[in-house]
Amino acid sequence: MKSKGVVLLSGGLDSATTATQAIADGHDLIALSINYGQRHERELLAAKQVAAHLGIQEHLILDVDLSQWGGSALTDAAIAVPQTETQAGAIPITYVPGRNTVFIAIALSLAEARAASAIYLGINAIDYSGYPDCRPEYLSAFQHLAALSSKAGIEGKAPQLVAPLMHDSKTDIVRRAVRLGVPIHLTWSCYQGDAEPCGRCDSCRIRDKALIEAGCAELATAFGREFWGVVLKR
Repeated sequence: MKSKGVVLLSGGLDSATTATQAIADGHDLIALSINYGQRHERELLAAKQVAAHLGIQEHLILDVDLSQWGGSALTDAAIAVPQTETQAGAIPITYVPGRNTVFIAIALSLAEARAASAIYLGINAIDYSGYPDCRPEYLSAFQHLAALSSKAGIEGKAPQLVAPLMHDSKTDIVRRAVRLGVPIHLTWSCYQGDAEPCGRCDSCRIRDKALIEAGCAELATAFGREFWGVVLKR
């Protein structure tokens, strides 16, 4: 019998690859997506499409509106999404205060209620835009909290927080996605919600560079290919 797992599925490349890895690891997955008041719902559509493609039978979408207090370009329409690279060492304005803490707490509640043994997270400490809640020490602290704060934890059965991409570069993630058969074309990483990814935001730039380096330039944005000087063979 397969063990149960919960995956936080945003609809982006990292979370889709993480979900596919969890399935490969033998878990019967419950996908959890959060409508947190982000600038657009395009990524939630991508999450639905990825979940369906992977055959995930239960996909929950929860409304937790973090936009009410703003503080991020992703939740406050008055703050523009940067179109230039963030200065090294700076935390970009696209950081959403407390987002991962809120999301993982909800996933922990779901996992405990459903007796899931693992929570899969797409967080990454290499190409992570400088977000403080994507670091190994953060994950370790939350694992400790999971053991202290739950009935399952007191009984020695706290769900394990699994971040298979933690130490992968974005290029490594693309290569892993290709090996696993992730539907990369269905994923959405752009901070904007237009018909096509903008190619200019931090997320698009990191993704495009990785796709090109991994030999998947055809999946990069047209702007990204032009920026990196890539000419597709016809």
